Amino acid sequence: MNKKTMMRPAGYQTPWEKIRPYIYIFPAMFFLAVFVIYPLLDVIVRSFQKWNMITDPVWVGWDNYAYNFQRKEFIDAIVHTITYAIFVVGVGLTLSTIFAVWLSKNTFLNNLTRNVMFMPHVIALLSVAMVWAWIMNKDNGLLNMVLNFFGLESLKWIDSSETAMMSVIIVALWKAIGYNTMLIYAAIQNVPAELYEAADLDNATSLKKFFKITLPMISPTIFFNVVMAVISSFQYFTQAFVMTEGGPLNSTLFYNLYLYTKAYKELKMGYAAALAWI
Repeated sequence: MNKKTMMRPAGYQTPWEKIRPYIYIFPAMFFLAVFVIYPLLDVIVRSFQKWNMITDPVWVGWDNYAYNFQRKEFIDAIVHTITYAIFVVGVGLTLSTIFAVWLSKNTFLNNLTRNVMFMPHVIALLSVAMVWAWIMNKDNGLLNMVLNFFGLESLKWIDSSETAMMSVIIVALWKAIGYNTMLIYAAIQNVPAELYEAADLDNATSLKKFFKITLPMISPTIFFNVVMAVISSFQYFTQAFVMTEGGPLNSTLFYNLYLYTKAYKELKMGYAAALAWI
């Protein structure tokens, strides 16, 4: 410490010391402003305009927002997305919890099963969608081959409005269950063994130990999975886009897919901007 530093009044800062923190955070703030804040503000403005990216935008006020609720496609997209979320979150986390409890026993078969179950999570969404589109092909798909082998009739899977939603939900569950299972399995491993030992002394059944010990102890992990699954469900796009493109008869028209269609196929950018904010 030099003499000049020792003689400084308390709280005194040189000009460089005052601006140095702002210089350090400037690159991050610049990218935040350019790639996050500006696009958000621009989308707000576009949502009040009629614009097709070719002609000049025309101010239409709240018409884009009002138009949404007059469209059956818009309502269908919301209903389909919520339906998908309920099934994927509810059924997916229930199955994941059951599998996690089953896999908590340390055996060779369970160790192998854990590795196999996690594999779908690391496969790219596009690859998953393309492979399952072939598996569910109504003419020469693998699933129908198996059904025919056992003397059952073929299903149209993603080519029928009655089974398309079920088909994309099956694919989503297949991809997500392994990841959720591993998180819940890890939470179960952290439950203190003393709690189970005390329950054994009281002759508690396996079912009672699950509901009184395991489930309360892993509830934070389950809550985390619920939040992440809900967010993921409302962002659902890739698999439906590749496998069904919203069809047949809009039976798999999810909200993000509907937004994409309006923006990049019909070039209704103002309407799509309003959809993005809704």
